[in-house]
Amino acid sequence: MRKGVKVVIVSGVFAVMVSGAGYGAYNVLSALNESSGGGSQGAAQVKTGPPSAGEVKEATGKFFAAWEKGDAPSAASYTNNSEAAGQLLGAFGSSAHITGVHITPGAPSGDTVPFSVKATVTYEGKSKPLAYSSRLTVVRGVTTGRALVDWQPSVVHPDLHKGDTLVTGEAKAPPIEAVDRNGAVLTKDKYPSLGPILDALREKYGDAAGGSPGIELSVQRADANTPGKTLLTLAEGKPGKLHTTLSATAQAAAERAVQNYAESSVVAVKPSTGEVLAVANHRRDEFNAAFEGRLAPGSTMKIISAATLIDNGITTMNGPAPCPDTAVWQSQTFHNLKNMAPNEKATLANSFMRSCNTAFVKYADEVKVDSLTREAEDRFGLGQDNWKTGIVSFDGSVPASGGPDTAANMIGQGQVQMSPLNMASVTATAITGTFRQPYLVSPDLDHRELATAKGLSASTVAQLRAMMRLTATQGTAAHVMAGLSGDIGAKTGSAEVDGQAKSNSWFTGYRGDIAAAAMTQEGGHGGDAAGPIVAAVLRTGS
Repeated sequence: MRKGVKVVIVSGVFAVMVSGAGYGAYNVLSALNESSGGGSQGAAQVKTGPPSAGEVKEATGKFFAAWEKGDAPSAASYTNNSEAAGQLLGAFGSSAHITGVHITPGAPSGDTVPFSVKATVTYEGKSKPLAYSSRLTVVRGVTTGRALVDWQPSVVHPDLHKGDTLVTGEAKAPPIEAVDRNGAVLTKDKYPSLGPILDALREKYGDAAGGSPGIELSVQRADANTPGKTLLTLAEGKPGKLHTTLSATAQAAAERAVQNYAESSVVAVKPSTGEVLAVANHRRDEFNAAFEGRLAPGSTMKIISAATLIDNGITTMNGPAPCPDTAVWQSQTFHNLKNMAPNEKATLANSFMRSCNTAFVKYADEVKVDSLTREAEDRFGLGQDNWKTGIVSFDGSVPASGGPDTAANMIGQGQVQMSPLNMASVTATAITGTFRQPYLVSPDLDHRELATAKGLSASTVAQLRAMMRLTATQGTAAHVMAGLSGDIGAKTGSAEVDGQAKSNSWFTGYRGDIAAAAMTQEGGHGGDAAGPIVAAVLRTGS
């Protein structure tokens, strides 16, 4: 009798679910079938372990077939997140207006299956073919033991992230024709790493540039502050011309240089104006780490630390800055780079050009907890969240950290965070004495107010320039800067990161009226990876 009652209840649920969502019914019946063991053997054991090749083929086949038919609920039922999958797969047809879907699976690699998609996008009488490739992974369902597609938005399209969706319609912003400081056209094809930056500029300045929008299939981001991405243009809009501060020559050099090192970013600025001359990233993602990165800058921070020591009357370029093997600050022991000879009679200039950590750590007890913070904010314009570059950017962070971080911050570790943009600006301020907030689009276009700071004294500038020149000609940056003529200077840096086998490589330098900074994650010492990138940009002499 109890078995009969169970069947009646399930049948009732099934009737309700069929009228609402077939996926729910499928799950109920699947769970019942798996738990009943055929009705007479008790609970069947849920399958475990990686899906077999046969299961991978079956799961992907069913998923692809339902997707091709435009049956979002059914396709979602073959994933491990039916709610999120159903929403995005539903939008694929309803919001993106994509039809005629044909999916061709590639050769599986274990539980991962690559595939290609061909379809048609149609909107208000305009149609265009759409083609792209993606991949999915099949996993074992935790509770059901079924082989299921591991749901990620990138399954639907590789440019989709969590919360994103696809939309076809009139573009949010008119297209732009971005040009450099001399009128040369800047395109994604010629300067690939500018792609996300040009998208951001279009979203912010498309209307102001005077164009008219077209009809597009685009990625609509979950984060309103992140620009969308055009995937297909059904009808061209009229582009407006947007003048940027970039130099096509410097940009081309930056693009080539970062390609030599994975996870690299570089920024170049014009110290006399603050104009950004180049910005390039070579990353697996499309994150603009050059402007938005937040990482410890290592010894490049010693430019600000040296200025702090000088401005607070603690020492001078030719004053003492002993460099012992180790230095202890509040129970934390600090070391220098391997094979660095100690020098108890070193000057600040000598310790700076050799990048001696212990020399700066030894002065931590003479620096107030907030001295470095005040120097960074008041004189270098950092850390106040008020930069308006034209696109999203990070202003740097130098918190007034107590304990061991007071010393660690002095050598660009601890709680200090910077981007290459920030460090390029630091160098520009150090060699001119004036903080000029970097910008990519003239503030005259949208009347935004740029950040200000009081800058540095002539005496401090003279000492910083001299120490950076020594570093570039006799110190840790000499091998990278060799061959560069004119007025040059540099500072190397490497930042250790927990969990990384190699440190992050940092380098900043100047030549004439161009200052640049680069960062390569897990690139090693400053001169190993970031240094050659900066030197390549400085050679353009823009």
